[in-house]
Amino acid sequence: MKVLVVGASGVLGQQVIPRLLAHGVAVRAMTRRPAAAEAWARPGVEVVAGDLVDTLSLQRACTGVDRVLAAAHGMLGRGRYRSESVDGTGQRALIDAARAAGVQRFVQLSAMGASAEHPIDFFRSKYAAEQYLQQSGLPNVVLRPSAFMEWHAHEFNGKGLLAKGKAQLLGPGTKRRNFVAAGDVAELAVRALLGEPSPGPVMAIGGPGNYSNNEVAAIYAQAAGLPLRISHLPAPLLGLIARLAKPLHPGIARIMQMSSLPDDAFDESFDGSAALEQKYGLALTTLESFVQQQVGLAKGIKPG
Repeated sequence: MKVLVVGASGVLGQQVIPRLLAHGVAVRAMTRRPAAAEAWARPGVEVVAGDLVDTLSLQRACTGVDRVLAAAHGMLGRGRYRSESVDGTGQRALIDAARAAGVQRFVQLSAMGASAEHPIDFFRSKYAAEQYLQQSGLPNVVLRPSAFMEWHAHEFNGKGLLAKGKAQLLGPGTKRRNFVAAGDVAELAVRALLGEPSPGPVMAIGGPGNYSNNEVAAIYAQAAGLPLRISHLPAPLLGLIARLAKPLHPGIARIMQMSSLPDDAFDESFDGSAALEQKYGLALTTLESFVQQQVGLAKGIKPG
């Protein structure tokens, strides 16, 4: 069996590839920057150049593979990589290429909350791609993870506190939301590619507990033994930045718009982690344990 991983250099792709290799599965790793992939290329991995905005590259990448994981997105994109091109046209082109190549199963990484009525266009695009996949005739599994801890808890929050002694948050930081470790999503993605869950209903994936961004910063501060220092960019200012930035960088504008909305504009919580653990026999990563690991890495302590 050979699996095409689209978005191989991303946080999820890099977690999926070693898991597939451990199952004895050959991997075709598609990335826009093959030269940068040399650091993680290994026996059993065929690195290919490919781009969701290049239809011919998708056709080449899908030829000769049995299954596909679509793990790339354009939430922060601009120019030719704006979300409409990557998450809209590009995802449809990838599905078409997979169908034409006779792919046996297509696993699509969507986003928790994806719907036709979502106030943010990215989530509407994700939902539209889900619908296109469902209508394609391809056997498929759609995964809807919550916010990755690696990005939304660490890069956008705790990393600044560890490096500079202060977390700078967008908005009031009071909205309770769910975070999930990329490794846990990768484990379920591999199962979806190789066996269970079998093609069928959309699968929501989230970690244990829901936390506000203020609470995330507090967990980092406590784990690192630092005073809790937080600054907030107010919602009205974020809304203004979003409007000004949209023509130049729609990806940044999208993040600013999301952060400017009231806490009740759309739900980002998840209460199904216990059911996931029971059904799939997983011990999902807690936010506290993830933070402890990040604090250790910042202090030069390698994971044991």
